[in-house]
Amino acid sequence: MTNTTAFDWRSFLLGWSGEWADSLAEDDALRAVDETARQARWLGFPPAPEERIAAMEERLGRRMPPSYREFLKVSDGMLHAGGFVWQLAGTDDACWHEDASGLGELFEEELDEDAGPEARLEVDIWRRGLEISVESDATYVLLYPDEVDEHGEWAVYTWAAWRAAPPERYASFLEFMRGMHREFHSLRAHERDARRPTFVNDTTRALDAQVEQARLEALRGGWEQAAEALAEAKGYGRPRAAALRDQIRLLLGHRHTVDFQGLLTDPRYAPDLLPALLAEDAMRPHRDGSTLRFHLGGASDDVVSLAHATLDQVQSGTYRYAPAGPFGEAVERARELARWGENDAAWRTFMEALPLWEPLGPDHLAPLGWVADPLLGPLLTPERGRELLATPRAGQEGDAPGPTAGLDPDGLAWLAEPDRGGHHTGYRFVLVEGVEPREMPRRLSDGDDSGLSEPMNAWEARSRARHGQREASSYDDRALMAVGRAGAGWSFAFDGEPAPFGRQRFVSPAAAAGAGTRAVVVWNAPTTRHGGPYFHLSVARDGTEEYAFTYAEGAVRRSGEIPAALDPDLFFGDLEDDGDGERALLEAVAAEFGARLPRHALRNGRLHTFTSRSWTRPPAHGEGYMVVRMYHG
Repeated sequence: MTNTTAFDWRSFLLGWSGEWADSLAEDDALRAVDETARQARWLGFPPAPEERIAAMEERLGRRMPPSYREFLKVSDGMLHAGGFVWQLAGTDDACWHEDASGLGELFEEELDEDAGPEARLEVDIWRRGLEISVESDATYVLLYPDEVDEHGEWAVYTWAAWRAAPPERYASFLEFMRGMHREFHSLRAHERDARRPTFVNDTTRALDAQVEQARLEALRGGWEQAAEALAEAKGYGRPRAAALRDQIRLLLGHRHTVDFQGLLTDPRYAPDLLPALLAEDAMRPHRDGSTLRFHLGGASDDVVSLAHATLDQVQSGTYRYAPAGPFGEAVERARELARWGENDAAWRTFMEALPLWEPLGPDHLAPLGWVADPLLGPLLTPERGRELLATPRAGQEGDAPGPTAGLDPDGLAWLAEPDRGGHHTGYRFVLVEGVEPREMPRRLSDGDDSGLSEPMNAWEARSRARHGQREASSYDDRALMAVGRAGAGWSFAFDGEPAPFGRQRFVSPAAAAGAGTRAVVVWNAPTTRHGGPYFHLSVARDGTEEYAFTYAEGAVRRSGEIPAALDPDLFFGDLEDDGDGERALLEAVAAEFGARLPRHALRNGRLHTFTSRSWTRPPAHGEGYMVVRMYHG
């Protein structure tokens, strides 16, 4: 914390006063007191001697906080403290507010019996605060003696009705004055008055140099220092600071609060920034791009057209991030890995090429458009965003960070983990050795619907499948399956929401899937139509089932010569308890076949899907069944 008694108030106030005077137009209509201040280049008043301050303290019955006392010794009050306080109190004008505004009573009427400390504070500050705002634009400034830090500083609260927000808190009078200096700068920096001179001074020049240094530091991987420096410059309204900081914030997960001020309408940056911004907009319920009108004010027709085309692609899931050069080639390799569920490998491929990334202009800090890519976007986590930001790029040198941990555990045991609600869910999958994922439909389905869909997340895939469904039967059990790679030499087809298991008519797809190779089928159901857990494993080679076992209703049925490591007697004693048996069996299956399933891709990513042939046989003679047909008028 700053030593407030050592702060150079005179230099601070002189600099601020000069900046204020230089920012005025020659024909600005000023009060007499303001014109005097402009001529003198001094917003303050004569200093208050110690005896005057002591008399004030005796009148008020409290010793003033240190930073306010030191301020008074330099200037007994001040004009234009920020944009909305026209005069700040000195020794004669500071007084206890005692709810003179009636706001304490008003806020108290709105309290309910469950009101917390923050709500009650909004009442107390009006009754116990020391008001130091003499003239203002409906703005109150109160020193609050009930919040005192270890240095004797009182908190400061400001409130304005037109802000429609709770009181804003500053840790001390000094921090309040620094905040008002920032507010003055921000208002002047964003002002659009052609009559007034360009707002340039020692403070703006220092801050602009700080922004440029922060940009280079960010490209070297020092994003934390850069973000802090940019936040300070943004508070002063410096151009570039907000847009640069927003790029950092987006990769940290703050997508809904960024707008890339000024860069979004620049044709150089729009191809990369628009997708990143619209990825968030496209996920909102209205899905109409209405926020584009707000973000694209002043944009050229070409940028506006690009924005609407990009939004259409993002909403339809067809947007594709394709930067140029060697980095773009690595991005394409990463997309192909993610397409088949190898998300951790995709991220490593992306990151290894990141130093080769080339910015689209001097204010481009990192690749961003990829977060809107349906395959690459799911790779982003806050930890990975920090890894990206900490990696030197664009020709800058620095220390590379260690890689973040992968999101996919080895093996299959993660399937035994409960869901977010603490429930154990069912699943079924087929592993096929020595084939590519795109071949899985040919082995597990037939008819006209055997092709792969475009990559979709699980919710989208199931919604689309239900939308196109015209008939359902009680005997047909065709599964919607996601496909991908299951480790070295294996591909998978996975169904995370299998139908209720009917073991009397179940037909394992292992033999058909294993034609000319080897296939493994696993089906786990925490409950069945007849109650209790169920687990099935079957393995086929060259189109013939080699062995299988089924656990249901506390009993095991088996066939063929089961390897010792997969002997069901090793596992099913605990299966009904807490999932330990299931977990151990999944570990054994993974070890036996050297296969794995990608948790992150199945839960959070987008994968190709297809509809399998039925996992149950047709009804035999005399077996009843039901068919439901749906008609849409």
